[in-house]
Amino acid sequence: MSRELRAAAHHLDRAAYQSIARTTSPGLDQGLATVSRCADRSRIWLACSALLGAIGGSEGRAAAKTGLAAIGVTSTIVNLALKPIARRRRPDRAAHEVAATRHVPMPVSTSFPSGHSASAFAFATAAGAVLPRAAAPLRALATLVAYSRVHTGVHYPGDVLAGSLIGALGGRMTARHVRRRAG
Repeated sequence: MSRELRAAAHHLDRAAYQSIARTTSPGLDQGLATVSRCADRSRIWLACSALLGAIGGSEGRAAAKTGLAAIGVTSTIVNLALKPIARRRRPDRAAHEVAATRHVPMPVSTSFPSGHSASAFAFATAAGAVLPRAAAPLRALATLVAYSRVHTGVHYPGDVLAGSLIGALGGRMTARHVRRRAG
């Protein structure tokens, strides 16, 4: 990518972040902060796995296992390979005037790509491939988690978009691998 194109993408990303940061949304702030915190350490996906296993029978348990495997693969790639290479700094919430009611703890890792978004879409894609009737609600929840990371001020939109795409790819590849091994 050329230097000019990178600069334009960075400017657009910061402008989108700034726009979201300055939008007043008191009715959403606490809820999205809660969603963001629930996604820490993939707790929300562990809960979804338990639910899938409890109500989805053997197909639900297989979906849960595949989704969790996808998180493991994708998180490893994002946190051990991609984040150290990209080394993008986190947004400065104070400089962008992100409302304090939105704040969640600022992670110490680098910003690009979003690990929360990658895990969310990895789980949703992989579990949804095994249990198609769960795909739409899982993807909707993954989208909510991804947006919550921008809304709470800990990621730029580009971080979340890249993490979401990486997660979807990781979820698809994991589901395909699991299906081949089983069949």
